[in-house]
Amino acid sequence: MRAAILTIPQPIQQRPLWLADIPRPEMQPGHVLLKVRACGVCRTDLHIVEGELPPLRQQLVPGHQVVGDVVEGATPELPQGTRVGVCWIGGTDGTCWYCRSHMENLCDAPTFTGYTVNGGYAEYALARADFVFPLPAELDDLHAAPLLCAGIIGFRSLRVAGVQPGERVGLFGFGASAHLAIEVLHAWKCDVYVSTRGDSHRRLAESMGAKWVGSETDKPPLELDRAVTFAPSGDVVVAALASLRKGGVVAINAIHLDRIPQFDYDHLLWGERQLRSVANMTRTDARDFLALAAEIKLHPKVTSFPLDQANEALAAVKSDAINGAAAILP
Repeated sequence: MRAAILTIPQPIQQRPLWLADIPRPEMQPGHVLLKVRACGVCRTDLHIVEGELPPLRQQLVPGHQVVGDVVEGATPELPQGTRVGVCWIGGTDGTCWYCRSHMENLCDAPTFTGYTVNGGYAEYALARADFVFPLPAELDDLHAAPLLCAGIIGFRSLRVAGVQPGERVGLFGFGASAHLAIEVLHAWKCDVYVSTRGDSHRRLAESMGAKWVGSETDKPPLELDRAVTFAPSGDVVVAALASLRKGGVVAINAIHLDRIPQFDYDHLLWGERQLRSVANMTRTDARDFLALAAEIKLHPKVTSFPLDQANEALAAVKSDAINGAAAILP
C-alpha cells in the first residue's frame, strides 16, 4: 500500500514526510483492517512531524482522524464493509485506576493513533475493534474526517469548560476545532465571542454567526462565562483568562503550549476563576458528539489534499492558510 512515512522529525518546510510503498498492516486479534477513505489533518500531527512531541517509533504513518471501511476482522457488531471512524485514542489498558474510574482519556498506558501506532496517512490502517465508531450516513467521508478529533476534542473542551445553554462563550483561535465548536454552541443557544489571528479566520467566524470577533489577544466587550483556547500559545491562555467573569472557566484545548507567561493572580485568577486542561477524549465523548453532529447536520468546511501532498497539508495547517479543516484522500 502507499503511505506517507515519517522517519526523522523536522520542520514541515523540509518536507519530512515521504511517500512509500509498504506492506499492508498485519491482522491482530481484536482489530479490524480498514481501507482508508479519508484522514483528517490535525495540528497534533504537525507537533509529531516537527518533533514537538518526542518520536516514539523509528518509522511512523501519522494521522488519527481516519474514515475507512472494514475489510478484514469483521464481527457481528462490525460487519464487512461497515464505514467507521478512528480517533486519537486508539486503545487503553482498561485496568489502570483511570480506566476503572471512567476516565479512560487519562489512561496510564494508552495507544495513540498515528503516534504510538501507525495511522491513516495511508491506503489501509489497522485499528482496535472496540475503539472504532460506526459513522452516521448523514456524514460523508470528507466531512466526517475532521469530526473525529477536531470535532470530538472541541466538544469535550466545551464539556470540560462546563458550558451551559445560553451562556457567553469565548473561542480563542478559530481553526479546525473551533469552527466546529461554534456550531455546537449555536445549537445550545450560546452567544459566541471569537478572538483569532488572521483576517480570513475572523471573516469565517463572522460568517458563522459569532456575536463579536477580534484579533487573537483582543478582549471581548462583555465578560465571558466560559472560554476555550485552541492556539498553542500561553499568551492566548492569559488573554482568555482576562476575559472571564468571576467563577468562569478557561479550558485549554492544546496538547502542546509554547509556555505560560507570568500573570497577575489578583486580577486574573482570583475570584474562583479556573484554568483546566483538556486531555484526549473518551469513547463516550465520541459517540455523543457524532450523534449530535448528525442531529444538527454539522457540515465542516474542509480543504482536501491527495496523499502525496501530506507535507503541503500540514504546512497549510501550520500557516493558517486554510479556513476550517484539512483532510487527506488516499
